[in-house]
Amino acid sequence: MEGENYTGGSALRIAIIVLVVGLVAAMAYGFHARSQSAKLAQQNLAVNATLQQTQGQIAALTAKLNDLTTAEQARQQQAAEAAAARQRHTTHSAAARHVRRDDPRWQKFQQQLAEQNQAIESTRQDLASAKDELSGSIARTHGELVVLERKGERNYYEFDLNKSKQFAQKGSVGISLRKANVKHQYADLELMVDDASLSKKHVNLLEPVTFFAAENGQPVQLVINQITKDHIHGYVAEPKYKASDLAAANSTDANAAAATTTATAAAAPAPRTRRKLELPKD
Repeated sequence: MEGENYTGGSALRIAIIVLVVGLVAAMAYGFHARSQSAKLAQQNLAVNATLQQTQGQIAALTAKLNDLTTAEQARQQQAAEAAAARQRHTTHSAAARHVRRDDPRWQKFQQQLAEQNQAIESTRQDLASAKDELSGSIARTHGELVVLERKGERNYYEFDLNKSKQFAQKGSVGISLRKANVKHQYADLELMVDDASLSKKHVNLLEPVTFFAAENGQPVQLVINQITKDHIHGYVAEPKYKASDLAAANSTDANAAAATTTATAAAAPAPRTRRKLELPKD
């Protein structure tokens, strides 16, 4: 009996041990499985995060590529439109030039333009001539003064004056040099015109001084064309004919014209008298 009880107790202990070992193994396996599952879940989350980041980068690169493609297409389209516009402009210009050359209206317009240019040039020359007649040309040297004298339009009187309070008579003008500034090329003058004294300060080189003398009533011009220390050189230009001479010449021309008109009227035949016609008889 004791032997059977011992055998039965041993079997029970073995069974308990086996059961405990199985429980421990099951618990260890379960823990290991949960640990692996958690690890796999973390790895899955990391992979998903990396995948989402990669997808975002791919989307950004795709958007940039689309923008670049759109800009390039727009640039090419603009270049094509500009080239087409230039081609149309060139064709239109060539056609317009061809039409203008062959169109009589264009030839007429060119002729009118040429006539207007000629009229403008003629007017310009007339204005220049009138300006020369009013103000006179300026002689910078003795040779140029000789050329002006040969025109025979005005009388010219050259002068070489030193600084002095005395007046030198040149034509209808008395001249006195009071100051000559070589550095700045100007002179201070005292003029005697029609017994009246005139002060002319800072008369620059080649600057015409114009005034009117009662003797001729026309402009008289004084020009300084050289300034040295206490010395000047220049000339006075005044009209060749006095006002009294011109008035006398005009009176003579008027009398001659009146005499010619009278003689022409006297020589003209008398007007013919019209003959009166008789009325017809019944």
